[in-house]
Amino acid sequence: MKNINKILFSFLFVFAFMAVDSSAFAQTNADLSPTRKRAIDSLALEKVKDLSRYISIIGSKETQYSEAMRVIDRAMELFSDGAEMGVSSTSSKAIRYYGVRKYFDRLMALNYDQVEIDWFNIQYISDLEKQPDGRYVGVITIFQRFQGKSADGLVQYSDVTKKDITVYVERKKTIIAGREIGFWDVMLGDVRVSETKRN
Repeated sequence: MKNINKILFSFLFVFAFMAVDSSAFAQTNADLSPTRKRAIDSLALEKVKDLSRYISIIGSKETQYSEAMRVIDRAMELFSDGAEMGVSSTSSKAIRYYGVRKYFDRLMALNYDQVEIDWFNIQYISDLEKQPDGRYVGVITIFQRFQGKSADGLVQYSDVTKKDITVYVERKKTIIAGREIGFWDVMLGDVRVSETKRN
């Protein structure tokens, strides 16, 4: 419930910035003001941090199946249609990409007694750039530390992976009190592996 409230708060926080200047919304491809851009950047980073928490919960062997499925549904809402997640290991140079839901299903099925996943150094590496279709696209990079352990806590596999997450920002519309209101929404796209090392 805390995560849900946090997401709703973030949406309302950004919406407040969006609604201040109604004339800007009359322009379909209006450039982002510095204030609006800061609010959107904040929301994008918050969504990536939410994804980090969701992955940790889904991957944990202590999470009940019903709870994992609920969290997967919540995590899916962060992504744009067709987004893929990269998977790698230190034993192979190959990187495989899966649809987001299939990635989560595979994460739940990992053959370890204990799984620990945490993300760190979350930051923008590519600023938001306007696209011909009016959307903005940026890239957020993260480092993922993964450990698969036996029942007695011995580490059987461990790595650190650098991943680049595509971020899409686009204008959407909703109806509030009978009025059509425009707002900027943030969706996550492909999560691509750029480097994997032993931890």
